[in-house]
Amino acid sequence: MAEPDYYCRPVPPFGDPDARIVLVGLAPGMHGANRTGRPFTGDHAGILLYQTLYKYGLASGPVSTAADDGLKLLDARITNSVKCLPPANKPLPVEIRTCNGYLRAELAQSPGARVVLALGAIAHAAVLQACDLSPGQFRFAHAAEHRLNGERVLLDSYHCSRYNTQTRRLTTGMFESVIARARELSLH
Repeated sequence: MAEPDYYCRPVPPFGDPDARIVLVGLAPGMHGANRTGRPFTGDHAGILLYQTLYKYGLASGPVSTAADDGLKLLDARITNSVKCLPPANKPLPVEIRTCNGYLRAELAQSPGARVVLALGAIAHAAVLQACDLSPGQFRFAHAAEHRLNGERVLLDSYHCSRYNTQTRRLTTGMFESVIARARELSLH
């Protein structure tokens, strides 16, 4: 094993099991969640995510450094479409399909979740698959809102990756607006 101190197992969800907001990412990052065992922890994507969750009262602190750092999510839970580090850090369709049963179960075990926030188009498609909904009816677009089965809303955001933030496809203001909207929708 190249990194004997890394977590290197399926990364479990993190946060409040009774959360009203469930954030769905793509997959564990090679030197992020694959190393730490917590989604969006230890890589660039987590910087904007945790700062924004903290700003909107959804995290006890603005930084996530390790699975045992004491950080708590408040009325929020984070999971990924794919549970293990994918080859070349990009999940294959078969991995997304294989892991979808886990996402389906996580959403079913979160009956109080009013908002599912998909971070990226792959997460968007995985949520639809987990809810047995046709992707053709729900097109991914940043800040798009889709009514799912029952009272749930699927809210889309560009992924908070280094690439998206450095190219300004996703700005801090854009991401903060989506998190603020998720918070607002979760309270109704």
